Amino acid sequence: MSTDPTPAAASDDDLPALDGIEIPDDLSGLTGASDPDLVALVTQIAGAEPLAAACSLAQVEADVVPTDVGAVAVLRDRSGDAPARAAAALSTLVKGVPLILVERRGEQLAMVRWADGAPGDVLAPGLVLGSAPEVLEDLITGERAVADLDGVVASSSLSRWKAMRLLTAAGRRARKK
Repeated sequence: MSTDPTPAAASDDDLPALDGIEIPDDLSGLTGASDPDLVALVTQIAGAEPLAAACSLAQVEADVVPTDVGAVAVLRDRSGDAPARAAAALSTLVKGVPLILVERRGEQLAMVRWADGAPGDVLAPGLVLGSAPEVLEDLITGERAVADLDGVVASSSLSRWKAMRLLTAAGRRARKK
């Protein structure tokens, strides 16, 4: 019996065989550090054109989908902190109108409320989707792509001048009601 308290170093011969197991070079997918598969900004803004105009002015590249309860901007740039920058810019531009930043990574959903340029509460996806329009569920689950939907307006299709005119007209209509 040995009285040495330090364990003996294991040699390669002592390790169990790991046949058929491959370790990927890029482990970022295991930590959730990869870019989201889908990023959407869910708003209460009625109509795809006004939201596309706001996105254009906020310099957010998005395809805007109309729904029954508000328009949804599906962001084109999902890399790094672009989703948070887009949510901050858009919620700053449309002060007083909260939006929800939705990110899907694989089967994981993250939803955060944004208002006046700042993130707020983290929301439970089940609660948000429980009252969400069907088109939003279809986008989030990947059942339908933006290109398959009717009434989509690309923010890049609006010049800054046209975007300003659209928002001014929408503001006038809202004040008359």
